[in-house]
Amino acid sequence: MNRRIVVGLDGSAESVAAAHWGAREALLRGAPLHLVHAEMWSSPHVGPSAGSEERRRAARTFLREASDELLGTHPRLAVSAESFDGQPAASLARATAGASMLVLGSRGLGTFRGFVLGSVGMSVIHAVEQPVVLVRASEDALPHTQGRHRDRDVVVGVDTARPCDALLSFAFDEASRRGCTLRALHSWTLPPLAGYGGAYGPETNARIAAIERTGLDDMLRPWQDMYPAVDLDAQATLGRASVQLLEAGSGAGLMVVGRHIRRSSLGRHIGPIAHAVLHHSTAPVAVIAHE
Repeated sequence: MNRRIVVGLDGSAESVAAAHWGAREALLRGAPLHLVHAEMWSSPHVGPSAGSEERRRAARTFLREASDELLGTHPRLAVSAESFDGQPAASLARATAGASMLVLGSRGLGTFRGFVLGSVGMSVIHAVEQPVVLVRASEDALPHTQGRHRDRDVVVGVDTARPCDALLSFAFDEASRRGCTLRALHSWTLPPLAGYGGAYGPETNARIAAIERTGLDDMLRPWQDMYPAVDLDAQATLGRASVQLLEAGSGAGLMVVGRHIRRSSLGRHIGPIAHAVLHHSTAPVAVIAHE
């Protein structure tokens, strides 16, 4: 049985867009969709109040309305809903246990710019090891709900110096299900040269570029063999990885970035590249946890 896709729903336009994105993804995977709402309705020291019961009823209402809307658009979709009294991040993390993916809405930085990743989103990304997809309430996210995403690329950023199996597995699977091109991007920067006016010559630049391209091809070859039907566009480019990824992902259907799993409780860093892509991408972004 396919594992369910969980969507965090809070009644905002962003979370509704996330629900529609998750619904289409669930249909692509043949998986059920589970809508989750969580908030602190009562205090463990004071207990429930009249206001908390009103919020419970409001949550049940918009969960039911969201389910009805999704079923009206996708009648073949299996939808369930659940609400929790508790910290949203912790509740979402518990609900995601055993799921294949968590989808969240995220407010944009202005009309056409990327995401505002709030404390709940950041906490959930660090609390779960399943893929977390951030979706905006914008035209960039909506085509995925309307079946028009198939001609839009999936873009994945890889580092040939580190294991990327989790990212590539997710990215190739997504491109295969969508029937779209997968664009795999590896970027590198040159170390600075000592001395005034130092610069690498054309032959050195070409040799380094050839080495980087060979490393990328070697990394991708086993995955291309597993997914021969996927149209793969591999690019090895000189420059900052975050800048190159954002340029490559302009107009993409989905961006895929990685974050290293941190076993230490100190800090909540997702890495500079993932951070930059999350905050500036106009496309939905999947964050994939890996060692």
